[in-house]
Order: sequence, then structure tokens, then C-alpha cells
Amino acid sequence: MRENKVADALGPGTVYHAEYWDEAAQNDILAALGQIIDAAPLFVPRMPRTNQPWSITMTNAGALGWVSDRQGYRYQPHHPETGENWPKIPNSLLQLWDDVTGYPAPPECCLINYYAAPKAKMGLHQDRDEQALDAPVVSISLGDTGVFRMGGEERRGPTRSIRLHSGDVFVFGGPSRMNFHGIDRVLHGSSQRLAATRHFAQGGRINLTLRRVNPQQAG
Repeated sequence: MRENKVADALGPGTVYHAEYWDEAAQNDILAALGQIIDAAPLFVPRMPRTNQPWSITMTNAGALGWVSDRQGYRYQPHHPETGENWPKIPNSLLQLWDDVTGYPAPPECCLINYYAAPKAKMGLHQDRDEQALDAPVVSISLGDTGVFRMGGEERRGPTRSIRLHSGDVFVFGGPSRMNFHGIDRVLHGSSQRLAATRHFAQGGRINLTLRRVNPQQAG
């Protein structure tokens, strides 16, 4: 990790670590992600009830993985298609979590979202399927720049946006933990970081989201 610029980003509880990971660290995590995807292939999430496909693909690492399908949103310990347990979260991500959060328990889920399609995006939503709402959410960007938008706890409230570049880390917790947020668009071609990889050769953007799902055990 290079010395990074840290700044308040989109209000209380949000912190933006610009260039948290240098090129070597980004290449290392991309190699680790390739191994994760070999074990837990990317799949297409679908909207509850309507079964409409999302514009991204996803997979997970950790004790729990987040999935979305016709039955709803939930965490589960196994891949929805293979039935296998999710791979472990790489040590570099666990170290990152400790560094930027100071939270006394490790993340249980690393959600891996891949924005490969030119028009892939993520609508405004809340991360509210976790019980450990005292733990922040940590977002890591790789590849093309994403235009990230965050509002408040009401969907129709005012919003602000920030561009997240490859190697950047964005943290939100405390007063912002339940804020609506999403990706308006990906600036395709803004980075060549993924082009040399086997799993992401078509380019695009990867977002890694570290989450603590369950409250830490007492004692």
C-alpha cells in the first residue's frame, strides 16, 4: 500500500482513501480474485419476484455470501449454482478492513460485483440485510472509474456523487451506514487495469464490498 490521501467524502461517517492500493497491490488482488472465481464462478443476480436479471455479474468470498434471486435478498454460506461454500476472503482484504475500519471483528462477506457491460450500473439502495449495523461497509474499486452516488436515509432525498478510481477505498458507517447509494455509470475505457487478466479481459469495473453480517460475539 502506498501512502494514500484520506479525505471526508460525502458527509459524516464517510471516508475516501484515494489510491489506497498501488499497481502491484491491485495486480495481487486481481490474481486472488481469479482464484476465487475459479472456485465460485460469477453468476447473474435477479430481482426478487420479477426475476429480472441485473446488469452486473457477481460472486462472493467469506463465510457468507450475499445473493439476490426470485426468493429475495439474503446471505447464505454457499454458491447458489454450485452449492459449494464460498472461498475464503484473501488476507490482504482482511488487513485492509482492519486498517480502514478499526472494527473489532472481521468481515464475513466480500461481495464481488463485476460491471462488464457498457451500461452496467447499480440503482440507489440501502445495505440493510446485515444485523451488525454498527460495522461500516468498505468498498474497493478496481478497473474503470465508477460514478458513485450517495443520498440519505430516504430514497428521494438530495444526493452527492464522487468518482471512484482503480485502487480507491470508500468507507461508510455511523451516521451514513443506512444511506442510499449506487453506481450511476462506469466510465468504460478509463482504465486498462483489467485488460491483462484472464477473468476480466473485457475490461470494466470490479467493486469489492466488505461487510460484517452478524454482531460480534460477547467476550
